[in-house]
Amino acid sequence: MSSTSSPAHADVLTKRLALRTWTLSEATAVLDDTRSRSPHWAHDFPAEGDRVVAGLLDQYPAWLGAYGHRLIIERESDLVVGSIGLFWPPGDGVLEIGYGIVASRRGLGYAPEATRALAEFALTTPDVHTVSANVELSNPSSIRVLEKAGFQRWATEENEENIARFRLTSPTPSPDHSRR
Repeated sequence: MSSTSSPAHADVLTKRLALRTWTLSEATAVLDDTRSRSPHWAHDFPAEGDRVVAGLLDQYPAWLGAYGHRLIIERESDLVVGSIGLFWPPGDGVLEIGYGIVASRRGLGYAPEATRALAEFALTTPDVHTVSANVELSNPSSIRVLEKAGFQRWATEENEENIARFRLTSPTPSPDHSRR
């Protein structure tokens, strides 16, 4: 990633959430939360998906950058309530997003709020014209998250994968990118 396309690691803020980049020490604490449990975590953080991401941050250092993975912080309580991430680097201008909210905060609209905010942030880089997500058809809650976040379903594969493919595209793609 070039320095011209990377903003400072500023938080992405929404009305109710702050999306802050992970640190390696937080990843270590998530992987060993029995000894290093933070008082700034919701009682049910980390979830299994958070542990998976934390375990991959050493292998994918770009995920710690501005366009990588972030913790979802509830601004009112200052507690970490999930994580969301962009799987950097993009391929042909397309960047995948993934997210998870702890069970105690589901149903509050945090997932679509965070997903929309981080996708819009990703679309500000000249290297990205589309943010995508793939969801198993057996996960209607995640499908609703993407729909509420403004993503459009563009394909459904009803085979052994049973996947719905979603995307959010830049409203004005740069001249060297076509919409996909």
